[in-house]
Amino acid sequence: MLNLSMIVENHARNRRDREAVVFGSMRLTYGQLDGMACQVANALVAHGIRPGDRIALSCPNLPYFPVVYYGILKAGGIVVPLNVLFKGDEVAYHLRDSGARAYFLFEGTPELPMGEWGDDGARRAPGCEHVILLTSTPGAPSPIAGHQSFGEFVAGQPTAFDSVSRNPDDTAVILYTSGTTGRPKGAELTHANMLINAYVSRELATPELGDEPAVVLVALPLFHSFGQTVQMNAYLLHGGTLVLLPRFDPGMALETMVREKVSLFAGVPTMYWALLAHARKTGFDTSTVRATLRSCTSGGAALPVELLHGFEETFGVKILEGYGLSETSPVATFNQPDLPRKVGSIGVPVFGCEVRVVDAEMNDMAVDQPGEIVIRGHNVMKGYWQNPEATAEAFRGGWFHSGDIARRDADGYFFIMDRIKDMILRGGFNVYPREIEELLLTHPAISLAAVVGVPHESLGEEIRAVVVLKPGAAATEAEIMDWCKERLAA
Repeated sequence: MLNLSMIVENHARNRRDREAVVFGSMRLTYGQLDGMACQVANALVAHGIRPGDRIALSCPNLPYFPVVYYGILKAGGIVVPLNVLFKGDEVAYHLRDSGARAYFLFEGTPELPMGEWGDDGARRAPGCEHVILLTSTPGAPSPIAGHQSFGEFVAGQPTAFDSVSRNPDDTAVILYTSGTTGRPKGAELTHANMLINAYVSRELATPELGDEPAVVLVALPLFHSFGQTVQMNAYLLHGGTLVLLPRFDPGMALETMVREKVSLFAGVPTMYWALLAHARKTGFDTSTVRATLRSCTSGGAALPVELLHGFEETFGVKILEGYGLSETSPVATFNQPDLPRKVGSIGVPVFGCEVRVVDAEMNDMAVDQPGEIVIRGHNVMKGYWQNPEATAEAFRGGWFHSGDIARRDADGYFFIMDRIKDMILRGGFNVYPREIEELLLTHPAISLAAVVGVPHESLGEEIRAVVVLKPGAAATEAEIMDWCKERLAA
């Protein structure tokens, strides 16, 4: 048997009183986390959910996320995490494409307001037989007719469940990722993909801790592969404690690090920029963080060398950079702590992963010559959900094609140079110009549109659109911006 939910089950058997999740004053032990996940699994099975069924989840970094995530896995279901910033039409596309039979969504955040769903939630959740609201007050009834609250959904369910046996190559999670053509695609990540990458992630990032359980500040969104694998799965696998922060704020993050004696932090460059700027502006006593913080990891975008040096000098802790994609679970390369670090490099391939730099004919490039990164190994997805054409294109020559341009030096270290895919990396998130261009072209006043990325001090890149209005049409920048805000995730 191999089921990603064993991450929690193992410690619930052997260390059930150890803290697993901290959120403000709420503290869940492994026994409690597992028991609540069992209630979710029992409820899903009672409602007719079968192994292999897709279950969608929209939730910020709250205890609900791991509870529902592992509950779905226990029942043999496939988790489809959705960005909490999605608007109604975006949610509807993902639910329809994945064929989700149930949808858990949190109702209490500005990013996913109740008003957007209202009484027509079923219309915006096509094909979903069950819509379960994760209410701000656990146990409260659903405020929407025809939907259930989490408390109502799991009411009366036992806190024990024998997890459904899954094969290593069975899909555990579908993570949606876009390209420059077509709609977002669902990367099918298996139980083996996720479990092994979680193990590798923890082993690479925290040798300084030894056998000491990690206390991890989780500010990265758990619906994203970085937060999900490198933090949640990796450190629950090893018996650590997750300290959840639903919205990143540098002041709150630093206060939480001190209060909870955080030993590990992972973030995108934007977060490190904000932490450093806040400390310098406010005169924050960084010695209070230095007392416990042992390791930091950066990914999602290139970390500027000046920022890396400034953060390390200020906080007294080394930042280790890595590289990966949703399709690679995500970690493919890393600056491994037992090897010399090269600043500006994404490191070397992780255990069990092969990485090459090739030309268009799959010939290996010479040392320091640019080419496309291609990858194969235990971390690479099985394919794109119900999209054989995109899968075949991505696996040309038997290797996964990243779309990223890099060079490899004489010591085997990789350095990202550019991207083939015409994407914008804004604050660590991929933004795809064509999706925005296609939307702009539906504006009644716009005839042509082009979207590009421009440099930005803290976000890495910001989005810039250039539009041509139709003859005789009129629209101001503010009007177009407001129109886009109503139709695009923030």
